[in-house]
Amino acid sequence: MFDSVEREAMDYDVVIVGAGPAGLSAAIRLKQLDPDLSVVVLEKGSEVGAHILSGAVLDPVGLDALLPDWRDRGAPITVPVTEDNFYLLGPAGQLRIPNWPMPPLMSNHGAYIVSMGNVCRWMAQVAEGLGVEIFPGMAASSLVWRDDGSVKGVVAGEFGLGPDRRPGPNYEPGMQLLGKYVLLAEGVRGSLSKQAIARFGLDKGVEPQKYGIGMKELWEIDPARHRPGTVTHTMGWPLGSNAGGGSFIYHLDNNQVYVGFVVHLNYRNPYLYPYMEFQRFKHHPMVAELLQGGKRIAYGARAITEGGWQSLPKLTFPGGALLGCAAGMVNVPRIKGNHNAMLSGKAAAEAVHAAIAAGRAGDELTDYETAVRTGPIARDLKPVRNVKPLWSDHGLVASLVGGGLDMWTQTLTGLSLFGTLRHGKTDAAATEKAHRHKPIDYPRPDGVLSFDRLTNVAFSFTNHDHSQPAHLTLADPDVPIRVNLPEYAEPAQRYCPAGVYEVVGEGAAARFQINFQNCVHCKTCDIKDPSQNITWVTPQGGDGPNYPNM
Repeated sequence: MFDSVEREAMDYDVVIVGAGPAGLSAAIRLKQLDPDLSVVVLEKGSEVGAHILSGAVLDPVGLDALLPDWRDRGAPITVPVTEDNFYLLGPAGQLRIPNWPMPPLMSNHGAYIVSMGNVCRWMAQVAEGLGVEIFPGMAASSLVWRDDGSVKGVVAGEFGLGPDRRPGPNYEPGMQLLGKYVLLAEGVRGSLSKQAIARFGLDKGVEPQKYGIGMKELWEIDPARHRPGTVTHTMGWPLGSNAGGGSFIYHLDNNQVYVGFVVHLNYRNPYLYPYMEFQRFKHHPMVAELLQGGKRIAYGARAITEGGWQSLPKLTFPGGALLGCAAGMVNVPRIKGNHNAMLSGKAAAEAVHAAIAAGRAGDELTDYETAVRTGPIARDLKPVRNVKPLWSDHGLVASLVGGGLDMWTQTLTGLSLFGTLRHGKTDAAATEKAHRHKPIDYPRPDGVLSFDRLTNVAFSFTNHDHSQPAHLTLADPDVPIRVNLPEYAEPAQRYCPAGVYEVVGEGAAARFQINFQNCVHCKTCDIKDPSQNITWVTPQGGDGPNYPNM
């Protein structure tokens, strides 16, 4: 953060930022290819898996390619999908959408219901067994540059900044971790990835990235209602025409279910309250019956990349590359991205290995870009590329009919009915002025099925050192009250799923308050703020949520 600070440096062949499925896959593959390569993985969470939040139904294709014997290694992947349900919800009932009209790519046959946090913990053990160094609790706060402008490494492990972002009495400057190549696998809207995309213009000529906010609770339910392996997705109520999105309910083992809700962040009405839409959803008769007598165990929230193929930025830059969700490799209709994250990590590792073997360093890994654009990731993302823009521009029914037909024609012929549709506006620009909309009246949480935000945040086991600076920074501290409040009814009060932002007081006494201690690192504010005034930066390492079995 401070150019004049002297830091110790450690040299590696490869520096990887993020111990998610992409980063760990890259680390494992590098060591498979050359055990003598020095590889380090930096993870900002207190442990590997602490910040991993995903549905998740895992397509094992990525793991099959990386570790074909994962079934014999004791991987925590033990609940195969046995039943696949799709429903269109109304306020008091539901309509089952049959599986047979859906293109084959939508089937979850052969997939597994997993905790991706636990999968990553297991992958970390595999990586360490191969000699990878993994440093949890080490947030990478800035990039390090070579004289020629290429990325040389990262600064990690900076602690003890005061509220004014100046070094405090217990300041630790951290270290420079330097490598021949730096792989950014931070997940959605990573702070270093965002810097690299801007510095190198990696998003030039592509569609704006699109996002959703995904919220998830882990429940323990009545054994009589538990059906291990059952996957249920819903659309429709309670969102209706207010926003795109839907729900997922996954029955894992031990009488537990994941109950989740996704709201597309291109919604127009600034009064929309995604968290309360999730809480209202659980009162639908179908869901309420499932959860009756159960108890919530954990809660979390995370942004999801939804732009797909046409929003994929250039993946390489001098000295490194973007992996997985840092680039945006989620297949939106399948609600899956972990398999592509693993495949991208493997492809990046193979490109890095070839480059280092040829004596290269700090240049662009063009082989990685080619592998993603022409390989299995492309074959997964290209056939579904029009589902999201159809939904955004024409609504749910058009997306179901037109998107389904488009996926079928591409599956059968390789050709699209629509070519490649555009996304247009960013999610921030999609937010309309408050005077064009009416406030939405949300029922109060009952404390049984639905919960207020602060109560639920306690179930994310989030913690931040109060003495550090807020990691949610404002370009202009006056914008929230001067612009966002009168023009947009300050939507940060509602789009944040953790209650970080408040408007305190009224009229001339109103002020914008940031309760950064609540932050679950979802990045929604960095995405949806209509004035693009909020930037999420890393807090000190180890802080944030501590997700169990999520």
